[in-house]
Amino acid sequence: MAVANQKGGVAKTTTVHSLGVASAQLGRRVLLVDLDPQACLTYSLGFDPDRVERSLHDVFVQRAEMADIILPIPEVEGLDLAPATIDLAGSEVHLLTRTGREHVLARGLAPVLERYDLVLIDCPPSLGVLTINGLTAAHSVVIPLQCEALSHRGVGQLMETIEDVRAFANADLAVRGIIATMYDSRTKHSRTIVEEVEERYGIPVLQPPVRKSIRFAEAPAQGKSILQHAPTSAGAVAYRHLAQVLMAPSGSTVDALAETVGNPVQVGSGIPTGFDVFADDPATNVPLGAVVHPVDARGEPERFDPADGAGGQSVQSDDGNLAPLSVVETA
Repeated sequence: MAVANQKGGVAKTTTVHSLGVASAQLGRRVLLVDLDPQACLTYSLGFDPDRVERSLHDVFVQRAEMADIILPIPEVEGLDLAPATIDLAGSEVHLLTRTGREHVLARGLAPVLERYDLVLIDCPPSLGVLTINGLTAAHSVVIPLQCEALSHRGVGQLMETIEDVRAFANADLAVRGIIATMYDSRTKHSRTIVEEVEERYGIPVLQPPVRKSIRFAEAPAQGKSILQHAPTSAGAVAYRHLAQVLMAPSGSTVDALAETVGNPVQVGSGIPTGFDVFADDPATNVPLGAVVHPVDARGEPERFDPADGAGGQSVQSDDGNLAPLSVVETA
């Protein structure tokens, strides 16, 4: 599965990293492929790109086999990485001189595919030969989309490239959907962008959207994903749900979220509210991953007046500050 968008800063690398960790935690064997010369995925996984001995560049110039460069990810069982270095920038020039250049990655991956249940490809922010290789090697593509006006303008260009890849190199390439990143449900703008993209291009927007959070900025510095750094944060919960959605067969109508919507829990029941992950609790019927909203004694959702500070109640938000319950919504 390729993760692609030629616009930079839309959370492609974060999406690959988070979906990879979430899928591995679900018991899948996962290979992450860093196809970006900036090597941000390699760095985010705890490796120094300047000290990586062999990378995808060595595979592309036929100095190494894919199996020779793969690195296991510490602390995440079942997760491996095909790393990148800045040398990949030179690979583009080399590939331009090769016959069948768009198939080089696919041929390199072929001998190791049987080891894995899922291969996630982090494409660079361009529509060049490296991205074409990622799309040619993939069975499907996911498009991260920052919920801002300038971000969705490039979706049309990417779709044209996908159509070209289907015509000349990979007829079976499917578009699984868009992942809305840096989403802020408090603004009409974010909701409008998501609706416009879905309507204009006919591409489903996968649920739930991934909300803005300082936790995403903190995690890479520790060589961890948000699922390890802040496992109960809104972002971690969202990516766990998305990993389940993407595990369903393409075109499936199975809603992976259907099993993660808990019953309302009364305030004061001992169950915290907000974006928290809970173990299954028979007493309250709150399943793993449920998003709990407070209800009053009659079982009705609490109603708060923003003018009086949401009734004086608050929850801890992703940035560590206290936020009124009135701004907390389901994922």
